[in-house]
Amino acid sequence: MEIEQQPVTPPAAQQQQQQPQTLSGRFFRCLFTCIFYTQLTLISIFVILLTLRGLVCTKSPNFHPKKWYTPLLSSVAVSGILSIAWNCFFVCNIRATVKATLWFTPLFTISVGLFLILLDKSNPVVLWIGALLVFYSIVTAVYGSLHVTNRHEFTFQTMSTATGILPARTRAIAVVSVIISVFYSGFLVAGIGGATATGTRLDILFISIIVINLAWTMQVIKNVQEVAISKAIYVYFSRDDLMNACDALGVTLKKQLGSVCIGSTLVPLIVLFRGTIRCCNRDIYASTPGCNWIANHIILGGNRYGFVHVGAHNKGLRQASSDTWRRFRTIPEFEQLIDFDITSSICFFSAMGIGAIAALTAGVWELLIDKDHYFELTIYAFIIGYFVGRVSSAWLQACVMGYYVAYSEDPQNDRFDDTIPQRIERQKIEKAKREVEDNRVLQEDDDVPTHV
Repeated sequence: MEIEQQPVTPPAAQQQQQQPQTLSGRFFRCLFTCIFYTQLTLISIFVILLTLRGLVCTKSPNFHPKKWYTPLLSSVAVSGILSIAWNCFFVCNIRATVKATLWFTPLFTISVGLFLILLDKSNPVVLWIGALLVFYSIVTAVYGSLHVTNRHEFTFQTMSTATGILPARTRAIAVVSVIISVFYSGFLVAGIGGATATGTRLDILFISIIVINLAWTMQVIKNVQEVAISKAIYVYFSRDDLMNACDALGVTLKKQLGSVCIGSTLVPLIVLFRGTIRCCNRDIYASTPGCNWIANHIILGGNRYGFVHVGAHNKGLRQASSDTWRRFRTIPEFEQLIDFDITSSICFFSAMGIGAIAALTAGVWELLIDKDHYFELTIYAFIIGYFVGRVSSAWLQACVMGYYVAYSEDPQNDRFDDTIPQRIERQKIEKAKREVEDNRVLQEDDDVPTHV
């Protein structure tokens, strides 16, 4: 349910929490803002030139613009439609949508992998990518059935509470963001097609530049949503004020875009690095001081929950990330609860599913009309569909982020139910049981007689 509200003037307490920005912080925020707008301008000129060059100087006899552009642009449109449809299904029935996402995403991704493997067994690159997708699908299926099953109920309750009262214009921002991402992706597709038409070795570099630009720009669009919407959610849960999400979005674009751009660069790398350390071997992570120290300290330099304070208190990303995570650690077991939540996994799964369907759309269509380019169109459609899906689910991630940060600052607030306290108590019980079991195993090992 969205609540219409006139723009809210922040109270004095909020204004006092606005953090003074250091000279270096202002410099880097201004620098990244300039970089973002500059790269948008340059990539636009670059894409237009590549498109014109491709139309005038086509060298490849196998490139037919109509057969190349139609499947890929159609798959881009499909990704946008699926993204909006996923949001509609989620609003209508959270539980069914999440379960369907976790079950069907591995099926779609394994279909893409088998599609690539079976149709071109002679190309090692195609085989490796297809095998990687099949392996990923199996891993995610096992993850969904074993690791996620016991986390469903808590995540459902958290998402229901966090999205129960949406700030005004939240859904409009989500839909407009998807539309912008679709049109921007379609624009970049024109440049990729122009580079493919000429077919020189240098064009591979041009295509790589366009794909990297697509990834970073989509991250910025996603994170702008997260900063704006999480701010509005945070204001509601922490001070019971209703803020229009469009007002928060305007402030974000005007004052905090630099921090968003920095976060769009650093946060994915930090999350990937920390996740790799924690997931490779949980026993090593828990028992090795070095791994533990690295994983626990690197998260202070940048995490998605820092975006809440970036929007709400106008902090720099590093300071905001450090403050929010240190606040999490002041509540016993709350950091473990954050890691227990699977909202980010659900958003990732939905994006992968949308990317897989878009890839099948482009790949099968191209295979039916012109087999020469089916592999590259499948990959391009998968990448674009994935990022469009990430943009579409950003509002959900933002709501949960704002909810958690607001709770960590005032757990006794009447606006919070018993979902988090009950989960924390259960974690304490499970931890105590594990400690008892570990002590029992150690005692049994000590009782075993040794022979020299």
